[in-house]
Amino acid sequence: MDWYQTQLKLVPRERGFHLITHEIEQQLPELERYRVGLCHLLLQHTSASLTLNENADPDVRADMESFCCHEIPESADYYRHTLEGPDDMPAHIKSSLFGVSLSIPVSNGRFALGTWQGIWLGEHRTHYADEGRQRIVIATLQGQLYK
Repeated sequence: MDWYQTQLKLVPRERGFHLITHEIEQQLPELERYRVGLCHLLLQHTSASLTLNENADPDVRADMESFCCHEIPESADYYRHTLEGPDDMPAHIKSSLFGVSLSIPVSNGRFALGTWQGIWLGEHRTHYADEGRQRIVIATLQGQLYK
């Protein structure tokens, strides 16, 4: 059993859901060395999320953002945590609901995702990318290498 761990820096993105499968793969060339295994991804933030979902139609990502904004509104009068802006507490809620980690099987040097599945970053802050701030993902690979 071989292990590998690295830090990935994601391109800053505007608020919404973004397909990042290829960005993760490009920064993780070691994936190709694993015949069979598991890749764990941990997003080191409390105002963004990782999830698996539709990889083809961008309307799904737009609809997900619309749904989240409708169901988890900004500036709700019951929020106590408001010092970091009206989008911060809703971002924390979305991060907890969607989660910040994924475990993805690896087969023959690739993620073993379904045909229509892709890795999404949920960027839940409005001005995070404007500040040039990057999201960080810790990627941990474990499994059997090709010999």
